Amino acid sequence: MKILVVGLGSMGKRRVRNLLYLKQEEILGFDPRDDRCKEASEKYNIKTFQDISKALDEKPDAMVISTPPDLHMKYAKIALEKRIHFFTEASVVQDEMEEVIELLQDSNTIGLPSCTMRYHPIVKKIRDILGKNLIGKPLSFLYHSGQYLPDWHPWEDYRKFYVAKKETGACREIVPFELVWLIELFGGIKTVSSRKAKVSDLDVNIDDIYNMLLEFKNGMQSTMTVDVIARFPFRQIKILGEKGVILADWSEKSVKFFTKDNGWIENKIDDGKVEENYIHGEGPYIEEMSTFLDSVKKKIVQPYTFKEDLQILKILERIEKSSDSGIKEILK
Repeated sequence: MKILVVGLGSMGKRRVRNLLYLKQEEILGFDPRDDRCKEASEKYNIKTFQDISKALDEKPDAMVISTPPDLHMKYAKIALEKRIHFFTEASVVQDEMEEVIELLQDSNTIGLPSCTMRYHPIVKKIRDILGKNLIGKPLSFLYHSGQYLPDWHPWEDYRKFYVAKKETGACREIVPFELVWLIELFGGIKTVSSRKAKVSDLDVNIDDIYNMLLEFKNGMQSTMTVDVIARFPFRQIKILGEKGVILADWSEKSVKFFTKDNGWIENKIDDGKVEENYIHGEGPYIEEMSTFLDSVKKKIVQPYTFKEDLQILKILERIEKSSDSGIKEILK
């Protein structure tokens, strides 16, 4: 299979590594920036292009779209026009997504949006503990995901990449990234109340913290904080159940649960090799690419759709509306 990686920044290079790990031998790369093309070509020995038309002349079978989020649908529509199967990184912009959904309905093309966290071994372990009813019915969770924005890409100026823009701001991106797996585990959300703000001196015009109260349709009452001000990278969740508690910590690579009868039982987690300047392992990303390839080959039914992704983004919209109005938003 010939695969074109569109965008050779941080995520694009990661996807090239994933595909090489999966023994994909025909990998092409496109990026309008000459420095990125040269780096990817020299580092991974792939053919690269600065002109998308020339890359498409190679007739790829699939595209991995790793551009900034506000360009995802542009390249998705190109892929649909050329009947090329495609994968997009995490979404944060709704623009043109409904059009892409409509085009996919009348096409045999596979279009798969990212849902990386569903593949993370910590999420899998939490799913397993809940599935075995080891802590009883879940009643609430407290979740925090945060990392200081300049540490996201320490090799470049944080003010000059897409997370510094209002529409594709870092917190805006992470909220739906997290909701994708939380909703899979706990079901639909009934109401949201939130406050977002810029509280730091970061030199960007974005909200740098989102605090959210989430009421789920099953009655769970939960809190979620996403920020880009934490000087230590946090991703932690505490799940309170009728019979026990789950405590998961991505930095500690640990999932442990407590019951009165057994006390704490800890499971250490391996999420794969961690590349230089990254904080999370490659494992979930490799599995996600493998799932995309299997979806294209019709070995499996694709696990996530743009219709689902759009619904997540509509929840983000209601979260922000709640913050702006100061009123709880009731979801359909």
